[in-house]
Amino acid sequence: QVQLVESGGGSVQSGGSLRLSCAASGYTYNRYCMGWLRQAPGKEREGVAYINSDGSASYADSVKGRFTISHDSAKNTAYLQMNSLKPEDTAMYYCVVNVAYCSPSWILGYVYNLRGQGTQVTVSS
Repeated sequence: QVQLVESGGGSVQSGGSLRLSCAASGYTYNRYCMGWLRQAPGKEREGVAYINSDGSASYADSVKGRFTISHDSAKNTAYLQMNSLKPEDTAMYYCVVNVAYCSPSWILGYVYNLRGQGTQVTVSS
């Protein structure tokens, strides 16, 4: 069974850090993109960052310089290191997989084949 399992969410004060993990299992693809979406209460879901299986990555403008996405292909796990967190980063974060490479336009028009259950990130001021 194909599944994505996120972990690492929690509550942190403004300026703090969290690292999200997304473990993928049940599939083997040669070319794929793993990404993170987030959705805050009352707001539209938005793309945060993605990384392709070749290592290329891109970020939303709102998180550039603060978030770093990485991928351990041996573990089929993606990570999102979030530093200098702000209250506006508060949201449910979802890991997704697109069975193709993503391009920078994915941040605005994300597509995906698989999605995890989400992990909550809460940043207090």
